[in-house]
Amino acid sequence: MKSKNLWQSFGFAGQGLKETVVSQRNMQIHLVATVLVLLAGFYFQLNWLEWALVLFAIGLVVVAETFNTAIEAVVDLVSPDLHPIAGRAKNVAAGAVLLAVITAVIQGIIIFGRHLWR
Repeated sequence: MKSKNLWQSFGFAGQGLKETVVSQRNMQIHLVATVLVLLAGFYFQLNWLEWALVLFAIGLVVVAETFNTAIEAVVDLVSPDLHPIAGRAKNVAAGAVLLAVITAVIQGIIIFGRHLWR
């Protein structure tokens, strides 16, 4: 019985990720950027530490965007009308994604810049 619930939990999580990818333009942009970064990583033959940092940055952005999507959905549910506090919650969540993206870009410049200048 517990195995079934565990597998159902994985299914629900996968459904949530799929829903985020299908419904969120920014997540689609992040995924295109992810593919390009991964291809660049293979091209430049990143070492294990560089790969770890790149994968961490990708994960950070995807997790931030997923949380942002969840927060927006909850805010829309509890506050369907425009409300300053609801707007603030959505803006803060979007700001977290922006910080994750900025961090990932800086990390990418540090990692890939070295390879580009060779």
